[in-house]
Amino acid sequence: MPFFEVVRASFRGTIKATCRPTVTGMEHIPAQEPFIVASNHLSFLDSIIIQALMPRPVAFFAKAEYFTTPGARGAVMKAFFESVGSIPVERGEQAASVAALDSLVGVLDGGGAVGIYPEGTRSRDGLLYRGRTGVGWLALSTGAPVVPVGLIGTEQLQRPGSNRIVPRHFTLKVGEPLRFDKVGPKHPLPERRRATDTIVDAIAALTGQQRAEGYNQAPAAE
Repeated sequence: MPFFEVVRASFRGTIKATCRPTVTGMEHIPAQEPFIVASNHLSFLDSIIIQALMPRPVAFFAKAEYFTTPGARGAVMKAFFESVGSIPVERGEQAASVAALDSLVGVLDGGGAVGIYPEGTRSRDGLLYRGRTGVGWLALSTGAPVVPVGLIGTEQLQRPGSNRIVPRHFTLKVGEPLRFDKVGPKHPLPERRRATDTIVDAIAALTGQQRAEGYNQAPAAE
């Protein structure tokens, strides 16, 4: 078994043993073709959970410091994020920009899977915020199916501002893939907006979250 799969399997086993999550809909994950995971975002651990539990590696953006943190904890984080092909971004870089999204296009063109949070950053009040259109741009530019994912209860695993992780039961729901016509990177903004809204509606149907009217904003410290 390749090293990266050993690392993923280790995290998967730990999560299942300590949190005993309820996981449904994994049959919707494409077996071979590239795909985009679009999920709500409640916790720092969401990417790790999705990347560990998915049957195929999923590349998310990850803060560059996760690859450079010293000590044993840093070594474990680096090994995991490298094992799933996470893409390091510097703090403050706009992950929703076309320049950053181009790196995800490269993963999809290579037959891989990528993950993106339409809300842009974690929801600290539990509401599901309006989706930023990067996910719509990615879907329309590549034609890759979008797999909606709903996370419920992951905010209980690690509170914002705390380094302490407390094992808790959570739920991960995978919805049926959404398919959009491949129209290339130059397409009308209203079309991108409609695709994004469709994706966020699918996430909302999985989580049952109350919807927020506007966009989510990261705290200044992030």
